[in-house]
Amino acid sequence: MNKEATPYLVIEPKATRKNYIRDLFRHRDVFLFLAWRDITVRYKQTFFGAAWALFRPIMSMIVFVAVFGRVANLSSMGVDYSLFVLAALLPWIFLSNTILETALCLINNYNLITKIYFPRMLIPTAQIVINLLDFSIATCLLFILGGVTGSINWFTVLTLPIWIMLMLFLGWGIALWMSAITIKYRDMRILVPFLVQFGMFASPVGYGSFIIPENWQWFYSLNPLVGVIAGFRWAFFNISYPHMIAEMITSAVVTVILVVSGFCYFQKSEAEFADII
Repeated sequence: MNKEATPYLVIEPKATRKNYIRDLFRHRDVFLFLAWRDITVRYKQTFFGAAWALFRPIMSMIVFVAVFGRVANLSSMGVDYSLFVLAALLPWIFLSNTILETALCLINNYNLITKIYFPRMLIPTAQIVINLLDFSIATCLLFILGGVTGSINWFTVLTLPIWIMLMLFLGWGIALWMSAITIKYRDMRILVPFLVQFGMFASPVGYGSFIIPENWQWFYSLNPLVGVIAGFRWAFFNISYPHMIAEMITSAVVTVILVVSGFCYFQKSEAEFADII
């Protein structure tokens, strides 16, 4: 008489990068749950709801117009200065929110990390979704204002999805680095707000990168947000200048480096998250 087979445990070798990518797809339901949870939590019990996504770009635009537009009288290359700033605020606010929120996303989800298995990369990736929702709402505002004033170039605006994709990949690369580093070095919680504040002035949000001296252009364009903002302004208003293409190419190259290196570093560090969190 055959005895019932005894159950046994199979210990497999460490997952390869190929298997990890497959796991990301297999656990897509976890990604959808995390994204939906973050969206509902942000707007839960708020009077204005998703309209809060318009508050920060509008207030920031007013401040920039009052300080840089009226006082400094910076050039906007013939485009209404308020729209010139708003086009830069769209990717800037998205990326700054991504940096601030993903820096602590693993720590804030320690209960999930220490109890069940799923690719931890889904946590910072899902966090980007809610910022993309805010970005979409603010973009509608720019389309309305630009359409009313006749400032939008409806031919070049067709390239906008390209710059949105570049912005998303840049945000993803930064999110992977920030979330993995912060969980190891808690000093980043103090440093990140300072970096975000400094980054606003180091990026061409209230001004155009065309005012940077030519001998500093190569160094300044290493900030990947420079090329992203240039792409947004070109898409909306057809603003171009001699070194714009170089900025865009540099931004794309730096973004690819951030995504690839961030992916590798996150995957390498993920096995330690549950122990050090």
